Amino acid sequence: MASRRQLIDGPVPGMGMTAELGGRPWQKPPQYTTVEEALDYYLPRFTDPDVLEQLLDVMELGIPLVTIAEGMQSAAVMEGLHTIDVGMLVIPVLVEMMAYIGDDAGIEYSTGIERRRDEDEFSDTKIALAMKKLRERLPEELEAAQEERDAIEGVDEEPMMEEEEQAAPEQGGLMARRA
Repeated sequence: MASRRQLIDGPVPGMGMTAELGGRPWQKPPQYTTVEEALDYYLPRFTDPDVLEQLLDVMELGIPLVTIAEGMQSAAVMEGLHTIDVGMLVIPVLVEMMAYIGDDAGIEYSTGIERRRDEDEFSDTKIALAMKKLRERLPEELEAAQEERDAIEGVDEEPMMEEEEQAAPEQGGLMARRA
């Protein structure tokens, strides 16, 4: 059992989640402030044999290139190498570079930006054409459906005037309008 003194001198819950302002790498000015400088940091890493081997292994696993590039730029932002906006501008270049490496190695990869065309998916023009045809047929179908309902219910074409002519009950209460 811990003594009372040890409990009092222990860390406060959540203490590990706080830091002084500027105490984290991403709270300091970045090392690379332009896209060109950031690319000068990233591109030589692709020639490192260890990095290249790991990259090819990850690509063979089917992880999309966009996901890999986002992970790389997020890590660099957390290390304070560049800002997140520079990182977002670097992602397309990283994806293209990894695609070139994958093509050169003969690896099938997923960029993560391909658009899958499912059999159930319809183009916008087909949807617009179907909506146009539906609008043309809709008034006829509504009229036919109303005639069927009337025939089933035995309703006459003439509306009942007596029910419409009945006076509405008088409204009462504190806020009712007065005639």
